[in-house]
Amino acid sequence: MDKGFKILERMVQAADIRQKVIASNIANSDTPGFKAKDVKFNNLLGKEMKLSATNPKHIGGGKAGEISTRTEVENNLSWEDRNNVELNVEVARMTENALLHDTAVTILSSKIRMFKNAIRTK
Repeated sequence: MDKGFKILERMVQAADIRQKVIASNIANSDTPGFKAKDVKFNNLLGKEMKLSATNPKHIGGGKAGEISTRTEVENNLSWEDRNNVELNVEVARMTENALLHDTAVTILSSKIRMFKNAIRTK
């Protein structure tokens, strides 16, 4: 099927994983010593977003890998209790992530509608 479906599926999955990490940060905003984490978007899609190599001489091609769930600890300044969660930053990340998720779902829905229309007209 269309490669776009696979990319959009991974984007939705990536947004879901990142949402859980951000929610954990917010839930632990008052936990002494807790360090905020984030999942970097580049890691989430693995090799899916890289160009496919159609020739062995191409650089950067490869098969799609699994979505990375590796989180990275944020190195912001800590509060007195050694907790570095900043609620305004986490809410901004959550909003950005929700927009990414909603956009991917909207595009995916449009692609499905286009395929349905193409099948219906045959």
